[in-house]
Amino acid sequence: MAREKPSKSVREKAAAARAEQQAKEKRRERTVRIVGAIGVIVVVVAIIGIAVFASRSGSGGGGDVRPLPSPDPSAPVPAGVYDSSGEVPYGVPYGTAPATAPLLEIWEDFQCPACGSLEAINGAGIQSLAAEGKVRLVWRSTAFLDNKWGTTSSAEAIAAWGCAIDAGKTAEYHDIVYANQPTVEGDGYTQEQLLAFAEEVGISGVPLEEFNTCLTGGRYLGWAVNSTQAFYEGDIPGTPAGFLNGTRLDGAQLGDQAGLEKLVAEATQ
Repeated sequence: MAREKPSKSVREKAAAARAEQQAKEKRRERTVRIVGAIGVIVVVVAIIGIAVFASRSGSGGGGDVRPLPSPDPSAPVPAGVYDSSGEVPYGVPYGTAPATAPLLEIWEDFQCPACGSLEAINGAGIQSLAAEGKVRLVWRSTAFLDNKWGTTSSAEAIAAWGCAIDAGKTAEYHDIVYANQPTVEGDGYTQEQLLAFAEEVGISGVPLEEFNTCLTGGRYLGWAVNSTQAFYEGDIPGTPAGFLNGTRLDGAQLGDQAGLEKLVAEATQ
């Protein structure tokens, strides 16, 4: 006996049911894909977050980290730099001004972006005042940003500068460290960079060998630590900070060459 064909309405209902089932299957597959994609994104973000955190925790980016000595007033200082009993303890004098000229002290951290900006804006102008004998310029270094980023990069840069001072490249090395300041605060300087800077400022031959020995041996890390301790003990609010015969100057005043020359002239009278 032949089976009776389903009516049109039955066929339509069956087709609709199949379509609905197919739609459900597509929605389920789409949901699975979306959830899977979200899971991948979450994992990637987590990995990136961990990497960023790790780069900021303990190493501060590209800078090196090695143990620093404790403050010790008897630690060696570079040639011509004030020791613990000097007029400006641990400061780096620069220029030709007589003892009667106004004293300009500038506190700075080699990793400090504001210090880098000051150098770019008026570093040359400040040095010109010292070179012309109008002011007794004394650079005072601090590595306070090392505490912020968990590095020793600023201290290493200060120590390297001390080695360059011994080689007769006080201003040149000071300037090249700032010229190569990391674009991201806290990334710091590697020892390889600090060694390369010496050659770039013209230290060569035996003086370069002595520079390398001085830096790798950490000869002036104690000086960096002592100067940073003086920064804290002096309650210096931050960097850059200037003091003209003891009167505080902010970054804006130091960056305005005409205004600074006027202040120096007034202090000379």
